[in-house]
Amino acid sequence: MATEYGVRTEPGRHTLPTALRAPFAGRMWKEFVYLLLSLPMGILFFTYVVTTVSLSAGLLVTFLGIPLLAGALLGCRGLGSVERARARALLDLDVASPLPVRGEKAGVMSWVGAVLKSGVSWRHLLYGFLHLPWALFSFVTSVTFVVTSWSLFLYPLWQWVFPEYLNQDGITIFSDGSREFYVDTPFEVVVTSATGLGLVLVSPWLVRALTCVDRLMVAGLLGPSRLATRVSELESDRGVVVDTAAADLRRIERDLHDGAQARLVALAMDLGLAKEKLLEDPEAAARMVDEAHGEVKVALQELRDLARGIHPAVLTDRGLDAALSSVASRCTVPVTVDVELPARPAAAIEGIAYFTVSELLQNVSKHARASRASVEVWRTQDRLLLQVTDDGRGGASTSSGSGLAGLAERLDAVDGVLVVDSPAGGPTTVTAELPWRR
Repeated sequence: MATEYGVRTEPGRHTLPTALRAPFAGRMWKEFVYLLLSLPMGILFFTYVVTTVSLSAGLLVTFLGIPLLAGALLGCRGLGSVERARARALLDLDVASPLPVRGEKAGVMSWVGAVLKSGVSWRHLLYGFLHLPWALFSFVTSVTFVVTSWSLFLYPLWQWVFPEYLNQDGITIFSDGSREFYVDTPFEVVVTSATGLGLVLVSPWLVRALTCVDRLMVAGLLGPSRLATRVSELESDRGVVVDTAAADLRRIERDLHDGAQARLVALAMDLGLAKEKLLEDPEAAARMVDEAHGEVKVALQELRDLARGIHPAVLTDRGLDAALSSVASRCTVPVTVDVELPARPAAAIEGIAYFTVSELLQNVSKHARASRASVEVWRTQDRLLLQVTDDGRGGASTSSGSGLAGLAERLDAVDGVLVVDSPAGGPTTVTAELPWRR
């Protein structure tokens, strides 16, 4: 099911081309209504801005001018929220609301200062100034074009109005007092209707072009600043990083407690028993020491695996190529590794790349039912790209709750991107993009 020109459609069900459907689609008429409402909204916004700014400027010689100007800016933000809602409803343009104004300290004057220093507030005021002339132009242009085009197209249906009520044969083309020419013959009526049809087919694109300017104004002047958006993203990413680090610490603690620590406690008890039997039953003590020796080897292997999970020594010493080859050798399916890097990226990015590939290959081993896989790593400008491909059953996604969703959040925390292409039946291709930062 697809959405085109505001109408829900199914592929292959249309008999008319897009150009013929566009004048009747809901999207065109929603955009036209937006342009109609822009003029009264523009007048309201412009009148408010001019009145409040003029009043506050006139009172700047007194103390009242400054708080009045701050109140005017706050009112502009309120009108801006109405404009964002109108654009969301009629243009399908979802612009995020800017962050609320907060003073550095408690008190009215701190709040007034914060409002006056807010670039978002001044951009709302600028929108109020600039939108009215454009709203007037787009209103007149769209109404004239749409009404004229439909009037000409439907002329055969209402031509009877002229002789019935205006005492003339049709639309007047030319009149100089002595001569008059009307659109009244069948041929002229058909040509007029055909001209109107051509204009009707063009009208959606004209309306769309006019609303494109409105989209730019709303998104550029009424949305949050890039700095504020970036700060919000960083705050969100910081939360993800903190949660991830806490989860990793809990995992390490659990692995130590349930694995190596428990094994070492049992080993200490076995050695204690062997010590007690050393004089009474040397052969039994020797068997217990031999078993303890095996337990020591297992504990050492568990500690090595745990250390490798924290940060493998091969990655620090030899880089991604050797580290990923080591990971690939432990995968349950054959994996080809191709790493083409002119140099080593930042250590933190290198570690994230390693663990990303490790987790993706674990997914291949556990869930993909693949017969082979491949890992490719390369650099493009200032970005590090990883791609893991397998010929398994497919169906992987970054939906909420999946392992890939958590991996995508980790990459997003460092301005990375994770793209999954995994149709049902396979193959699966997962591409990760990370900043180089070196």
